[in-house]
Amino acid sequence: MTARRAASSVLSRCLLARSSSSAAAAASSPAGKSALLGAGDGTLLRRFGTAPAAAAAATEEPIQPAVEIKYTQLLINGNFVDAASGKTFPTMDPRTGEVIARVAEGDSEDIDRAVAAARRAFDEGPWPRMTAYERCRVLLRFADLIEQHADEIAALETWDNGKTLAQSAGAEVPMLARCMRYYAGWADKIHGLVVPADGAHHAQVLHEPVGVAGQIIPWNFPLLMFAWKVGPALACGNAVVLKTAEQTPLSALYVASLLHEAGLPDGVLNVVSGFGPTAGAALCSHMGVDKLAFTGSTGTGQIVLELAARSNLKPVTLELGGKSPFIVMDDADVDQAVELAHHAVFFNQGQCCCSGSRTFVHERVYDEFVEKSKARAMKRVVGDPFRNGVEQGPQIDEEQFKKILRYVQSGVDSGATLLAGGDRAGNRGFYIQPTVFADAKDDMKIAREEIFGPVQTILKFSGVEEVIRRANASQYGLAAGVFTRSLDAANTLSRALRVGTVWVNCYDVFDAGIPFGGYKMSGVGREKGVYALRNYLQTKAVVTPIRDAAWL
Repeated sequence: MTARRAASSVLSRCLLARSSSSAAAAASSPAGKSALLGAGDGTLLRRFGTAPAAAAAATEEPIQPAVEIKYTQLLINGNFVDAASGKTFPTMDPRTGEVIARVAEGDSEDIDRAVAAARRAFDEGPWPRMTAYERCRVLLRFADLIEQHADEIAALETWDNGKTLAQSAGAEVPMLARCMRYYAGWADKIHGLVVPADGAHHAQVLHEPVGVAGQIIPWNFPLLMFAWKVGPALACGNAVVLKTAEQTPLSALYVASLLHEAGLPDGVLNVVSGFGPTAGAALCSHMGVDKLAFTGSTGTGQIVLELAARSNLKPVTLELGGKSPFIVMDDADVDQAVELAHHAVFFNQGQCCCSGSRTFVHERVYDEFVEKSKARAMKRVVGDPFRNGVEQGPQIDEEQFKKILRYVQSGVDSGATLLAGGDRAGNRGFYIQPTVFADAKDDMKIAREEIFGPVQTILKFSGVEEVIRRANASQYGLAAGVFTRSLDAANTLSRALRVGTVWVNCYDVFDAGIPFGGYKMSGVGREKGVYALRNYLQTKAVVTPIRDAAWL
């Protein structure tokens, strides 16, 4: 029943539900400290800390998750197998930097095997030939199995990724099941058309599966991206080769095993873990792949698009980066706006493509908003994501950890006011204090580039036309937030902002039926809802002469 009740605001509710015990758990450390950290490129990075360390939990011994690592091999043609090379790579615990397990490292040869299996399953197998209702029933059984194994799936997601168990168990696993049920419902509702022709012809339009879909999912939401891509592809009758992110392969392999337990025929879903330059590039370039879907950075998305074009001109859906504006108008309830803006930035450790990381605040409420945002960030509890009351876990890995701290240094160097955070939290793993900058300018890197971390950048504005112009002055166009009591202001901003999603007086509200995607360099196409089905269907016109027709 949990997944059935998961509604569009479940992620938002999960993160907005603060507990007083969380705030009480915040620990303190000397203010104004600085340190030296190797930046990974031979340079030294100066780190600043102006806020209390976000939680004592970050220094405690990590909890051992109560879940067994069952699947570390590649899934090809219904079987878990070693990589052809025999290579493996470590997947790491971001709480400690220690190895969780070694996972099979797929490369081009494994992609060849997976594509061959998918091609046989599509060209010769039962999946596209069974009734749509039968496909629906397989996906519904899969959703039931997700709920039955919810505890194990949530624990794997938190262990491999670092997001809080409250988020994994309370929001993302239920949404995985909900999304699969949504697309199960669509399987037998994909209809063609009959088109009146100018003459004695019967013209019908068919919607057919594209064939073999190659899909590449990111590390920040492994389960949800699995659902957003695999769900519509299978509902339409396609076969799939899925490449997981090398940082987070475990949960996708686990739920793929459940999909086969639900009755999915062999070869219809193949999962290859591996690295982008090898397995990912081979999938994008493969002549046997009919369609690509990718979620990740804009730079990598450009490479995916190029490889697709240089091979067989396969169509590509891209969900890419963002630098989303969160606009607080002068009529806002400041306390509510602070809490929502805080959630918009710090959700999922700030590792969210639609993070509301440019916080535009009207000059009339700016000073109050800034002070309250600083106080809220300093109360945020950072620590072991398996512990109750923790709001923020570690960043995904050392590379991302160092990248975020370099952006913090850039903000300080460019003259923004560091109000809170700016340092690591604890002395182990990849934890970062919630960081808040005020007095930022539009040309600063922290206001232009995607940080993908727990860093809030607050900017002042004075009028609606000004904030529209500044919010739109970005290469990205994924999402935006608007906080106002005025219906007129909400309507004006919603229509003027050049983004794929506008949340008004809410943020991070995701529903299986709501399309998601971006303008400009934030992507191509849409995922979720009926719009995602279009990504996995070909349109075919069939025209037949009519003899002695009773009517036309």
